[in-house]
Amino acid sequence: MDILLEQSERLVNSTQLDFKRYLFNTIKWNNRLIGIKGARGTGKTTLLLQYLKELHVPANKAVYFSLDDLYFTFHTLKDTINHFYKNGGEVIVLDEVHKYKNWSLEIKNIYDFFPTIKIIFTGSSIIDITTQAGDLSRRALMYELTGLSFREYLWAKNIVKINPLSLNDLLHHPQDLLKSIPNDFRPLAHFVEYLKVGFYPFGLDDFSSVHQRINQLIRTIVEIDMAELQDFDIRNAKKLLQLIYVIAQQVPFKPNISNLAEKTGIHRNSLNNYFHYLEQAKIISLLFPAGISTIVLQKPEKIFLNNSTLLYALTEDNVEIGNARETFFLSQLVPFYTVQMPKQGDFIINDKYTFEVGGKGKSVKQIKHLEDAWIVKDDIEMPMLKAIPLWMFGLLY
Repeated sequence: MDILLEQSERLVNSTQLDFKRYLFNTIKWNNRLIGIKGARGTGKTTLLLQYLKELHVPANKAVYFSLDDLYFTFHTLKDTINHFYKNGGEVIVLDEVHKYKNWSLEIKNIYDFFPTIKIIFTGSSIIDITTQAGDLSRRALMYELTGLSFREYLWAKNIVKINPLSLNDLLHHPQDLLKSIPNDFRPLAHFVEYLKVGFYPFGLDDFSSVHQRINQLIRTIVEIDMAELQDFDIRNAKKLLQLIYVIAQQVPFKPNISNLAEKTGIHRNSLNNYFHYLEQAKIISLLFPAGISTIVLQKPEKIFLNNSTLLYALTEDNVEIGNARETFFLSQLVPFYTVQMPKQGDFIINDKYTFEVGGKGKSVKQIKHLEDAWIVKDDIEMPMLKAIPLWMFGLLY
């Protein structure tokens, strides 16, 4: 136990507070049970350590535990918390909970039997707390952390600090927003680099190894994290990796189920389930037709990779620019809005706003008869009439 406290103290002391993710100021930290989901590499651990550091209390009062620590192969979480509580502990931060068997049930018991303890936990984006043995959905306040926005990337790199924009202001008052952006800021000088390496926080320190780390990250998700899914047979991990590779070479595309089944060896009846798993793991994004419920698993209209950095990593820089633009646009909006495929245009947001995404030469031809429709143009710095710069959609969070 003392070793865990020392590890926690060391990690908290070495954590920097100069840059915090967008979610930090959104979380209602006063709640007694908080859960944070997110894909690997998005910065959940740093977020927890920053919270602990701002408490300014010793580890025996507020502690960080990673549940993939070898300590928990020989000690139960409940017994560890009982010891912590008896010695004056008040706040427990639990990382990688999905690595611990029956984690949900034990957290539920801790929450019920230690009413003065605050618990904050993180887990993989693929976990569903409603299906766990100790269903925490009625107790926990849940959040999800996505990757870096273009705005956060600029701030973390000390290029420029811009406050988040609302979608409504971006669409209806884009010229007014320019007042909050420095006149000498040249967004396009940094935008291409963001597309290639900027979505994951680990790219801030060593962009040269980002793509290698992403390939390792994907293998870890498929071979380790997916094992936590009740309906996933880990023996199919190799087939799932093959499916990711096939998707990466074709995105964005309308899936041909028979063709994909033949190429990957995955039964056609299982492919929609696999698409769902990969979307939950934040490896792909599925686009369905507007007006169609996605509650029931069905074939998507289009499949994209989850973000542009993933796209560049998996296609070895052989990226079609139109694909990169659409993937970026989708990645900045999907975490917070309903995005579907309209009959006209590329995307429709919340069943209301239609967008056509392209380069600076893109015309309004395809959407000129639609209300609440905009052209989203790459390679332009400033909004013009119904055209909004693509990079500005990276300022939404």
